[in-house]
Amino acid sequence: MLAALKKAEKSIYIEMYIFLDDTRASHDFFSLLKSKAHSGVKVVIVADAFGSMDLKKTAIAELRHAGVEILFFSHLLRRTHRKITIIDKKVAFLGGVNIENKTINWRDLQIKLQGKKTVRAILRSFARTYKMCGGKDYEILHYDKKTLLLKTKSLILESLPGHENYSLIEYYKNKIINAKKSIKIVTPYFIPPRWMGALFDDACRRGVEIEIIIPHDTDIPVLNEVNYSYISDLAPLGIKFYTGRKMNHAKILIVDDQEGVVGSQNIDMLSFGRNFEVGVFSRQKEIVEDLVKIFDKWKKQAKYWQKSKKPLNLFERLIVLIFKIFFSVI
Repeated sequence: MLAALKKAEKSIYIEMYIFLDDTRASHDFFSLLKSKAHSGVKVVIVADAFGSMDLKKTAIAELRHAGVEILFFSHLLRRTHRKITIIDKKVAFLGGVNIENKTINWRDLQIKLQGKKTVRAILRSFARTYKMCGGKDYEILHYDKKTLLLKTKSLILESLPGHENYSLIEYYKNKIINAKKSIKIVTPYFIPPRWMGALFDDACRRGVEIEIIIPHDTDIPVLNEVNYSYISDLAPLGIKFYTGRKMNHAKILIVDDQEGVVGSQNIDMLSFGRNFEVGVFSRQKEIVEDLVKIFDKWKKQAKYWQKSKKPLNLFERLIVLIFKIFFSVI
């Protein structure tokens, strides 16, 4: 991403859940973005107000002084959980990677996209969020009005609560229902909505092999027991779970080893009901083969999950109960 940003000549558009200035020592995004803005490149940033709450006011002031337009997505109980970078309207990156020093040693996945139709679809998606944040630049806003051809080898999938586009949710439903042989998933947080659990049940009964990789310990310790509680509920269906030693923040879905999705979506009710998310699916052989290789490598390095005999303490049981009640109603 840094290498591509250095080549920017006209515009840089970034939409990021976590956008912090603590990466200067190893990945100095802020200095680069300021330098590009000073040189005349249009730099526009949409950062989530909650995810980026630790961004210093001095850093914001420095960006704006350099000519960067930075807006914050702040909507009640909704977040833009997306991680999008668009350069010169020709190259785009999306996936799970935030700009934050804490994540430097995590496993994660970002996909680089090129091609007029695909990048234009991402521009359109970015324009919608930019408009919601009060953006006024017509050069960006007019992409929201563009019509797009749907039949492409790679297609952008969105979840925009409150808007007409829930294609990411419908895509997951459709692919789980129509899977014939296998479903492979990588997710850091496993708190599936009820409809997904039901579809997993149906798929297992059809003989579909479902394999899911999660980290053994997430970056949010309280969610570890929540993850394991849901796994305990669904493992008896025949789903195989694997836990990796490293924090894995990647979000992958692979169906029948013929189609794959990379995006910002976790397997939880926030990603499939409250958050703004984006992903890209592809049937291109080379891309799907790469995703399968990544999945198989991580699975080989992970440990097959078996239910722990250690009982939960009172606090852990309470946390799990609260999450299950909360996620059953949102």
